Amino acid sequence: MNKIRVLIIGLIIFINNSFAQHQSLQSLIDTALQVSPELKMYQAKINVSENRIQQNTNLPDPMLTLGVMSLPLPSFSFNKDMMTAKVVGISQEFPFPGMLGAKENVNNKDVEIVKQEYIDKRNEIIKDITQSYFELIYIRKETQLTEESLKLMQQILDVVRSMYSVAEASQQNIFRVDLEITKMSEMIAALKSEENEQLSVINSLLLRDLSAELETDSLPEIKSAPINVDDLISKAELNRPFLKGIRIAEEKEKLSQSAAEYDYYPMFKLSAQYAFRSEVEGMKPDNMLSVMLDVSLPFNYGGKISAMVEETKSMQEMYRELYSASIQMLRREFGMRAAKLKSLEERIKLVEQGSFIQAKENFKSALASYQVGEIDFMNVMEAQNNLYTIEKNLYRLKTDYLKQIAELEFLTGTKIN
Repeated sequence: MNKIRVLIIGLIIFINNSFAQHQSLQSLIDTALQVSPELKMYQAKINVSENRIQQNTNLPDPMLTLGVMSLPLPSFSFNKDMMTAKVVGISQEFPFPGMLGAKENVNNKDVEIVKQEYIDKRNEIIKDITQSYFELIYIRKETQLTEESLKLMQQILDVVRSMYSVAEASQQNIFRVDLEITKMSEMIAALKSEENEQLSVINSLLLRDLSAELETDSLPEIKSAPINVDDLISKAELNRPFLKGIRIAEEKEKLSQSAAEYDYYPMFKLSAQYAFRSEVEGMKPDNMLSVMLDVSLPFNYGGKISAMVEETKSMQEMYRELYSASIQMLRREFGMRAAKLKSLEERIKLVEQGSFIQAKENFKSALASYQVGEIDFMNVMEAQNNLYTIEKNLYRLKTDYLKQIAELEFLTGTKIN
């Protein structure tokens, strides 16, 4: 009896101190962000996009020309014809004024898009670490509760066997307790397997050995806050990198349209050549300088320029529709998750203020009644199992609530509470 009483007191103390603030989640997130190869990949993409700006928004290299003009054949002599000259020249192509600036604007948007992809991936890693961490806490809590219930069952089994030896309990009672012990042992084994799976998920994000140990704290306190779908949509439009990326992509296509329309205008090439002429029959002809301006003629053969402009317009329409579809999908997602959170919050409140308290009182009452011989020990076992189940379910509800919040913070791109 004393063993059971001590164990019950320990359970009550444990229950009353179950929800201390966690400490180590942020350090895990910091480590995951620091070592993530995916984030490093996106950072490299940002660097590539930034370097591409310099490649695409500068003038092409000038061209140097070296040659011979009007060389007579078959003598190959520089002294027979006054038109023969050694030529050196240089040329430079120039786009129509404003074209390079238009291309630079397009390339700047490419950099902004990749930066939003980087932030979205960063937020996804935070969500994955957070949800896995909370799930690991739950599994360990359920394991702890199951192990404590198992200890109590083993103590009850000792009592039943003692009672059976003096004919105060039946063999069926022993079988029943034995069955409960077997179920709990199997449950603990399954929970250990689930714990290892969650550890593998977290350790893989930390780039370390999958079986590396990890200390966890208790679940953080539930901070109740009204969840409104319109508010969530507003938060997402302001903060979600995925949505920002779509808007930036649409802006890029508008700038691409402007850049494509510059193809309707000519390109220019400015050239200068200097001709060195040799003495011919005692006469020294003057050297000669030539300056030329070439202008391209953008005839838009086959409508190729028009097709590029129309393509950018179609892309703008596509991104507008993608944005609208994404908002519609998020509204549906937010609606379901808001309803889920409301339900979880109500259930947590009901359990904490109702069945959890009742189960603890029922357990203590059953123990007291058993000690004075008013009820059978099986009633104590039933009351203990009921308390165990309710506390486990309470932790499950709190874990699901916190994981839902983590998901919403990813979908909105910002903190909810």
